[in-house]
Amino acid sequence: MKALRDALDSVHPYFEKGAILEKAYPVYEALDTFLYTPGETTHGLTHVRDGIDLKRMMSMVVFALVPVTLFGMWNVGYQATEAVEKMTAAGIDIDYDWHHQLFQAIGFGYDASDNVANFVLGAIFFLPMYIVTMFVGGHIELVFSVLRGHEINEGFLVTGLLFPLTLPASIPLWQVALGIAFGVIVAKEVFGGTGRNFLNVALTSRAFLYFAYAGQISGDKVWTAVDGFSGATALGQMAIAEQDAVGSLASVNYVWGAQEPITWMSAFIGTIQGCVGETSALLCLVGAGILIACGVGSWKIMTGVIGGVVATSLLLNAVGSETNPMFAVPFYWHLAIGGLAFGLVYMATDPVSASMTETGKWLYGGLIGFMTVLIRVINPAFPEGIMLAILFGNVFAPLIDYFVVQWNVSRRKARYATA
Repeated sequence: MKALRDALDSVHPYFEKGAILEKAYPVYEALDTFLYTPGETTHGLTHVRDGIDLKRMMSMVVFALVPVTLFGMWNVGYQATEAVEKMTAAGIDIDYDWHHQLFQAIGFGYDASDNVANFVLGAIFFLPMYIVTMFVGGHIELVFSVLRGHEINEGFLVTGLLFPLTLPASIPLWQVALGIAFGVIVAKEVFGGTGRNFLNVALTSRAFLYFAYAGQISGDKVWTAVDGFSGATALGQMAIAEQDAVGSLASVNYVWGAQEPITWMSAFIGTIQGCVGETSALLCLVGAGILIACGVGSWKIMTGVIGGVVATSLLLNAVGSETNPMFAVPFYWHLAIGGLAFGLVYMATDPVSASMTETGKWLYGGLIGFMTVLIRVINPAFPEGIMLAILFGNVFAPLIDYFVVQWNVSRRKARYATA
């Protein structure tokens, strides 16, 4: 390691201000600080020294994402293998795309009980999405950093992993590239880069694809990575279920639909259709524990979201509806299905786009929870609500913090006012 350190130090003068490779300094700095702790120290009479910097904080978020990422790859393969088995048993011809052709070429067969094969098939779908995201988004960040003379920050390591986890495995790769390019440029770089984006970049990228190419990111044909297989998510099944079927959830504890029933436990564990990383509420809880223990994720925001979901769903359960079956969905189903768990753990807690005041975090989380259930239940066009709810919360976060600060100022004025 000393040889590598010496090699980096020997070429450093070529990247200093006024040197021949001055413009490429952000590239050198990114490699240097990725491998080693920055050597600069703060000078002056007063400064704060902390054991965690942006790089370490982003690294902890990536570490917390590892469980849902690994499970997501396995589940993509599992769902696809089950679909192939069902279609084969029914005598339906399957049009295998290049993912499946590669899977077969390396010697694997379709057996849902083979966890290794499931994982490999899921990896064949997920890794190209991740590579495209990192390549396109990373190069955009590199260009902006060089043009501005700024350092290349590590924030994109998190965005680059979050974004493909919010997508169905069957999405075309060119849409992955277009989506991340839109998010990085429009939601981040035009505002100045890392630390200045007021919207979550990964969610902005997904929202762009959702509205621009709805056919590849919604409906019942996109969630299972087998061409021609129809399989709706749990939320999709609820949205089209009969009133009495959804109303019986609290007692029989499953969702009726054209597919096999989805139990609450299978939804909680994550063995259901959905975006790559969103299906397992259990592993999202593991990620939440990691982020809270490291002091990176705000437990107040997470608790606020859960409180908003519970309160709103209980209210709508009490109001009821003869025409909309979603009014009858219990709060514990809302917490287990869709992307709610994934969103509240990894995206609602984004330290840049979330509320920063302590009281504001409660209000911000509660607003997201309220909006998630409201969108899911009231608007039949959007069976999932967490994406739009978090972006809505991002927009209102500065306003929430402003009123919290003003309220604190008023309280202190009243406390210390003199006659």
